[in-house]
Amino acid sequence: MRKTLILLAVLGTSVFSMNAQKSEKDIIKKLEQKSDDYGNIAQNIWEFAEMGYQEEQSSGLLQKTLKDAGFSIKTGVAGIPTAFIAEYGSGSPVIAIMGEYDALPGLSQKATAEKESAGAAAGHACGHHLFGTASTAAAISTKEWLEANKAKGTIRFYGTPAEEGGSGKVYMVREGLFNDVDIALHWHPGSQNAASAGAALANKSAKFRFHGISAHAAGSPEKGRSALDGVEAMNLMINMMREHIPQEARIHYVITAGGKAPNVVPDFAEVYYYARHNRRDVVIDIFDRMVKAAEGAALGTGTTMDYEMIGGTHELLPNLTLQKVMHDNLSEVGGIEYTAEEKEFADKIAVTLGQEKADLATAKNVQPYKTEARAYGSTDVGDVSFTVPTVGFGTATWVPGTPAHSWQAVAAGGTSIGRKGMMVAAKTLTKTAIDLFKDKKLVETAKAEFLEKRGADFKYIPLLGDRAPALDYRK
Repeated sequence: MRKTLILLAVLGTSVFSMNAQKSEKDIIKKLEQKSDDYGNIAQNIWEFAEMGYQEEQSSGLLQKTLKDAGFSIKTGVAGIPTAFIAEYGSGSPVIAIMGEYDALPGLSQKATAEKESAGAAAGHACGHHLFGTASTAAAISTKEWLEANKAKGTIRFYGTPAEEGGSGKVYMVREGLFNDVDIALHWHPGSQNAASAGAALANKSAKFRFHGISAHAAGSPEKGRSALDGVEAMNLMINMMREHIPQEARIHYVITAGGKAPNVVPDFAEVYYYARHNRRDVVIDIFDRMVKAAEGAALGTGTTMDYEMIGGTHELLPNLTLQKVMHDNLSEVGGIEYTAEEKEFADKIAVTLGQEKADLATAKNVQPYKTEARAYGSTDVGDVSFTVPTVGFGTATWVPGTPAHSWQAVAAGGTSIGRKGMMVAAKTLTKTAIDLFKDKKLVETAKAEFLEKRGADFKYIPLLGDRAPALDYRK
């Protein structure tokens, strides 16, 4: 009799545990209990600081984490060694969660409030170490909810490399890897908590390479043809062109090769260009004019020119049906509270940004919901958003007021401040994914809005054309 009672007690505890884990509340609680584990993963990726298409350790760590959690893994998808897909479940709906993990070149920084290089080639100035980890955590938590509730559906994690100029997701979209997805979720690190409608600029980028003739710059300059002259002539014409393009457009460039010594006429020079606008047709027109300027520069300097497309992304197609759900979930999760130590760090960072002290209310609160946004940056999420209904948001992983792509962003991203914001994102993604699995009508409404906004005659044409993934663009 005693053994029977003990067995019943054990079974009762087991059943209670299973029932408890069926609720969203308990799934979120379990996720919170794993904060330190996910924080360690993010910290490792922050220290790896691998640039686009070079994220072997970062991608490998996330793959192992998902595989250990029961996901099947497909590696090297779309011809990209560091891209992968992790999947659990079967049938519909298919809910995708995207995760990035590439760092930016030249932004190495220690996790200190003073500018101090960590001695690496790159740094996580856009917080993608947090991005990939939070999305991984959310995929695992959603899987646990599906498993506990024996719910039908598929949760899929997309490991998407080289967002920073490499257009990794574009190749995955072009390969058809999102074609059977019902809804795609993403997020991004930032300096505030917001889940309003997003926007992004379409973008085309290329490296223009000029080829000349070497000669002694003093002894026989007439025999030389300077490739650097070709680059500078192109830059001059592009800078004059700025007056005659839409004011919302953006053009950026950096000279990546310009010669080795002043007394040698350079026979090779290279300039790397971006063109952006909130409409891809305008970007295409601007880029075509840039090519003409490059051709003219080569003709005028007696050099030759060729160019390589590096990246190309669509603008972002918002989905308000999904956006409101995401905002409500972010509002329920809420922002973060700083400890005394974190506040001291934040105030020091704020001074470097021209502020007297950090606005901690911005980190704690969620911004009011808005249905429109102005685009400033670009993202390859844009191509996904024209393939499947897509929704995203941002959380305060940096000290309020911090701009992306700065040493201050790298610094905060390597501290508990970044990891706290990361967990806000993981919880919000999890809650939203569960909502979608529970409410098929929500999925159908989002898809109907998507088809109406995209247009019945839409045909996806990648802006980077049919080129193979630019795996060496950071080399």
